[in-house]
Amino acid sequence: MEYIDQYRHEFGVEPICRTLTAAGTQIAPSTYYAFKTRPPSKRALRDEELLVEIHRVHAANFGVYGAKKVHAQLRREGVVIARCTVERLMRGAGLRGVSRAKGPRTTISGRGPDNRPDLVERDFTATAPNQLWVADITYCRTFAGWVYAAFVIDVFSRRVVGWQLSKSLRTDLALDALEMGIWTRDHAGQAVSGLTHHSDKGVQYVAIRYTERLAEAGAAASVGSTGDSYDNALAEAFNSLFKAELVRNRGPWKNIDDLEIATAEYIDWFNHRRLHGEIGMIPPVELEDTYHHNHPAPAPADAALASL
Repeated sequence: MEYIDQYRHEFGVEPICRTLTAAGTQIAPSTYYAFKTRPPSKRALRDEELLVEIHRVHAANFGVYGAKKVHAQLRREGVVIARCTVERLMRGAGLRGVSRAKGPRTTISGRGPDNRPDLVERDFTATAPNQLWVADITYCRTFAGWVYAAFVIDVFSRRVVGWQLSKSLRTDLALDALEMGIWTRDHAGQAVSGLTHHSDKGVQYVAIRYTERLAEAGAAASVGSTGDSYDNALAEAFNSLFKAELVRNRGPWKNIDDLEIATAEYIDWFNHRRLHGEIGMIPPVELEDTYHHNHPAPAPADAALASL
């Protein structure tokens, strides 16, 4: 029908139907005219309504959601729709999720002996916030040169608790991201003492200032082996998402200032609105809020009595 609509004014409906029929696609002019005059079906009307909602959800989430997450978000909003319907409508509208691709590594191994143990051993699970943080650095290309991004992530909720961008792979890059993570939790009244901080053996994380800051915060340092992505898989998985959903999806980037503003917007969305399949298709902050609601911190008086 779309083909006839496109060429009817040039060739006419009847000649097109004769040609299509001769080519093996049988259609009579009366069938075409009946289709054009027939009122749209309930399904067609419903599809139009749903497609508006699908476009809205897809656009509101950086254009990165595939059918699975679009379906989950619509269900969260109370829209009754089958996942297969979302897949069909997205396919027809040319909407798709963002795919991830791997790139070169940024780890520069620190010099000298490092006796810190691997306390994680590829078990990236936690039963509460601030039990296990992972940290890593990735790179981004801009017209003004390379930009490096450091992130600190809470394994329990997948929340990005700290981040920083820099034009160089300096120790302050990783340290600033760590400081933001510690401040974020302190500001919320949450203690970080006792957590495990896991990273690779990059020179930024082996630096004395970084390890001293972890000790001051009461965190145990853990490192994976050099050059093995599986030993820091969760952090590298976030880097892959960040580059697919923001850096490549919204680029190219003029300079570090443009990317820094966009990263702040992305992290806010990632923490507060992005649905994460690993934690039950809810945003990280929502999972943490639910946890703290079900596990309220003891009052100061109760904590003092418990210590006696």
